Amino acid sequence: MIGKVSGRLDYRGTDHVLIDVRGVGYIVYVSERTLAALPPVGQAVALYTELLVREDLLQLFGFPTLLEKEWHRLLVSVQGIGAKAAMSILGTLGPDGVSRALTLGDWAALKAAPGIGPKTAQRVVMELKDKAPAVMAMGASLPAALDGLPAGADDVIEAAKPAPRPNPAASSTASAQAEALSALGNLGYGPSEAAQAVAQAAGEAPDSDTPALIRAALKLLAPKG
Repeated sequence: MIGKVSGRLDYRGTDHVLIDVRGVGYIVYVSERTLAALPPVGQAVALYTELLVREDLLQLFGFPTLLEKEWHRLLVSVQGIGAKAAMSILGTLGPDGVSRALTLGDWAALKAAPGIGPKTAQRVVMELKDKAPAVMAMGASLPAALDGLPAGADDVIEAAKPAPRPNPAASSTASAQAEALSALGNLGYGPSEAAQAVAQAAGEAPDSDTPALIRAALKLLAPKG
């Protein structure tokens, strides 16, 4: 199993990249969102990968974070969702958008991804809505692929410029949501209702820190009337 590829970006296609690792080129399929965030050709790049194995085909799919990789693995567990369909969903919504759509039951958001019809989107929501909180809770602890290249990276990538750092704001947002979800769980709220409240609170105020998210989620969870 190839779980991560770190090297020099040699080529950018429309849906894949070629990464040179000590003279060996790996073709890695990525979403449009990931492709747009990668550095220019010739610079250092690192992606977590998932290897798809079929009788007549081997394909690597790449992700900038382990969290996104976990979302991909969860999506492909749904009948009718293949690796490329899952990449289409992630490329359209991003990890935060997928978590929000699943916890809120917003199948219309999933339908916005190319190749995803209404029935498929509804099936994804029905099958994954109770599993989404577990992946959301991973957000605070899972690193990004570019958080650090392996020892000896200078031997792999000669004269490469430093790799771009992950967006701190995005990392902070994911961490705040995961911490708020954990706090609500400690208060006795169920995973599904806690995840839905956190997702709604984060959608209404994306820049909220952990305490603000907890307060907003508690208001949403408070009995009405």
